Amino acid sequence: MNIIRNIQVPTGNIVIVQGDIGQLELLSLSDYGKEKNVKADFMGLKDEINGVAHGELMPLEEKWVITISSQYGCSMGCAFCDVPKVGPGRNATYDDLINQVITGIKLHPEIQSTKRLNIHFARMGEPTFNSEVLRAAIDIRKAIRPYIGRSLVHPVVSTMLPRNNKNLNPFLNDWVDIKNETYRGGAGLQFSINSTSNREREIMFAGNALVIEKVGDIGKMLDMPKGRKYCLNFALADYEIDAEKLRDLFHPDKFMCKITPMHVTKACTHNGILTQDGYSDYYPYKQVEDDLKRVGFDVLVFVPSAEEDKGRITCGNAILSGSLPECEYAEKVTPCP
Repeated sequence: MNIIRNIQVPTGNIVIVQGDIGQLELLSLSDYGKEKNVKADFMGLKDEINGVAHGELMPLEEKWVITISSQYGCSMGCAFCDVPKVGPGRNATYDDLINQVITGIKLHPEIQSTKRLNIHFARMGEPTFNSEVLRAAIDIRKAIRPYIGRSLVHPVVSTMLPRNNKNLNPFLNDWVDIKNETYRGGAGLQFSINSTSNREREIMFAGNALVIEKVGDIGKMLDMPKGRKYCLNFALADYEIDAEKLRDLFHPDKFMCKITPMHVTKACTHNGILTQDGYSDYYPYKQVEDDLKRVGFDVLVFVPSAEEDKGRITCGNAILSGSLPECEYAEKVTPCP
């Protein structure tokens, strides 16, 4: 897979590659470590996060995050995301998916193994439209073995639950089988919820996501998860989060909740969607966290650093949409091996 651009940002690389039918975008990233950017009482991480300072990163041998595109562009039209500007969602091929991961790994030939490789199907596209995601997730451990051996792999699918996807339920059932059986619990499934108000969801997802009651019906249909629970993700932006309503739709034995700031994309700026003080103060998260814990949910609050957001590695961003990092970055002139 040929590298077209390799942009080095504070926490890793944004890479534009030539896929089978166009250009794709992937990320290869280091992490600060959950002690610095996560509050999750159920994990013993109880310190409030009042901003995350950019500093020392975990070695890639400890944790490596590779985020790949499941589609060329996206057709969901979410009001907070820049990816629709790239173009309509055309499915990446099986080879595209595998080769993006290998390309990310080959950026660092000095790394022989890692204790945890997170593979997120979350850079561009709605993954549930692309059935090749399932096949790639099954095969990826074997494909990367020549590069990082039998490293622990943790694949994650994040979905907006598109209402016009007739294969949504079969895809999710197959993914749960991959999570529970192929990976013995060591894979993730995240539902992008953001609001419990159908009116707000209709606007933010441009009418392309299921109403929340239908999402709840899907949640009830899924088998019990092995390993980590299924995740309900909330990017805060003054949206309604009704804890009791959420608990009635999604059982806390099956689902946990994740809270993040709404990442600063061009679309968010244009549409006035933001988390006030979300990168510097714990206050925006506290009441929502308390409400969700009160009704029985495990709650994880994840806060990126300002450098990660300005570096355009957070969700909803894409260099292919025409943006560039707003922090110090460097273009790698010579493509990585």
